[in-house]
Amino acid sequence: MSSRHFFITGTDTDVGKTLIGCGLLVAAANKGLRTLAVKPIAAGAESTPDGLRNQDAVMLMEAMTEKMSYQQVNPVLLEQPIAPHIAAEQVGRRVSVAQLAGLCRGALMQSADFVLIEGAGGWRVPLSGRELLSGLAVELQAPVVLVVGMKLGCISHALLTADAIKADGLRLAGWVANRIDPDMSCFEENVSTLKALLSAPCLGVVPYLKGEKRGFDNVAKFLDVSIL
Repeated sequence: MSSRHFFITGTDTDVGKTLIGCGLLVAAANKGLRTLAVKPIAAGAESTPDGLRNQDAVMLMEAMTEKMSYQQVNPVLLEQPIAPHIAAEQVGRRVSVAQLAGLCRGALMQSADFVLIEGAGGWRVPLSGRELLSGLAVELQAPVVLVVGMKLGCISHALLTADAIKADGLRLAGWVANRIDPDMSCFEENVSTLKALLSAPCLGVVPYLKGEKRGFDNVAKFLDVSIL
């Protein structure tokens, strides 16, 4: 597999996008690939001895093989765990697609075989009053990996997101079914429906995981990056 960059998004917030991203990074590393990831903008930070940190960005750093500073992985960090454009507005900060694209390109100059650029929330998350975060994927012309949070209503969410990605002129490179509701009815039937209706290949079906089972190595077992 040649050097490739992918933008990873979800059908909604809290669908396990980062966990699946980390699993993909480990799956790629298991094939001998050098991996790295960036989360250009994150809303939600915790105080650590090293300063404010976003947990998703920290997880990506733990999963990837190449070493980069926290600031390279997550250049724009907003403290409040709310929609990025609102979090930025509250602190008087303006964030643009062009700015994020420049930051991404700088970080991605580092050599790697498999690169993930993680979005925030779903596909149409506002970045400001005029721009959407999906514009970053368009600017970078990155194929998209979609994490489908398997719960009631996920089929419509997935199809609408796939349509939006296509409307933006980007390729949906693959998708992952991530079971976030352990009590979801007709789980297998929903996965089968998505496989029939989504044009992109399914990279894996990840069961409901909790505790130690959420380790990146375990998640990677359910994913196939060779399809990409």
